[in-house]
Amino acid sequence: MFAKKAQWTVLDLVVIAFALIPVAWLTSLSLKDPSTIADGGFLPSKWTFDNYVNVFTDGGFLQPLVNSIGIALISTFVAILLGTFAAYAIARLEFPGRNIMLGAALLVAMFPQVSLVTPLFNIERNLGLFNTWPGLILPYVTFALPLTIYTMSTFFREIPWELEKAAKMDGASGFQAFRKVIVPLATPGVVTAAVLAFIQSWNDFLFAISLTSTERARTAPAAISFFTGASQFEDPTGSVSAAAVIVTIPIVIFVLIFQRRIVSGLTAGAVKG
Repeated sequence: MFAKKAQWTVLDLVVIAFALIPVAWLTSLSLKDPSTIADGGFLPSKWTFDNYVNVFTDGGFLQPLVNSIGIALISTFVAILLGTFAAYAIARLEFPGRNIMLGAALLVAMFPQVSLVTPLFNIERNLGLFNTWPGLILPYVTFALPLTIYTMSTFFREIPWELEKAAKMDGASGFQAFRKVIVPLATPGVVTAAVLAFIQSWNDFLFAISLTSTERARTAPAAISFFTGASQFEDPTGSVSAAAVIVTIPIVIFVLIFQRRIVSGLTAGAVKG
């Protein structure tokens, strides 16, 4: 028993180290003085926060960061709003083809995004959506909806039918029973889906770099790729690392706060026969 626990402990430590060492290395680079950025040391020999200051003063990173926050929040809200109604219909209502609808929704998520970039680019240019917030929100909602519907439909299926019937017997309409009884009970699923949708929108690089051309709508992950030094001889590694750390912080906070709900949402219904 002790040997088995030791093996699992060692395996856990390897996985944790594999995940955290790149983050620690990135953080170390962001805190290094530009003159020591290529010294090869894991810890900074000369500490500085200038890279974080330069990101906002010289790198033009503030507007892309605002774009990321706004676009990710709006995409998440729209995906949750539409996904809640769609998941409820698939999980609770009887109509022909509902399983096909769920399969079709998941099929959309399987499309390789890179194959859609060129058609989206042409469509959005013709519609005037290129380099705008709606131009990014639309594809983000499209790819967040399948995961939202799948996650929330699992929660809706686990809520006893009797609760909804009791609410209707007490005089509630179908929508009132949905809004005041079903949705509050499915809150863990809503939170899980919201966190996953937000992370998906926040981390996107492909659409952000392909469907924008200026800081008007460009998000933070895309803006980082345009970082340059003050001259052709200056290495922007420190600024790029600082910006990457800043972009990572909100995701880490979200995952730490909602990690239990994320796991329960992904595993809900997994053992149901």
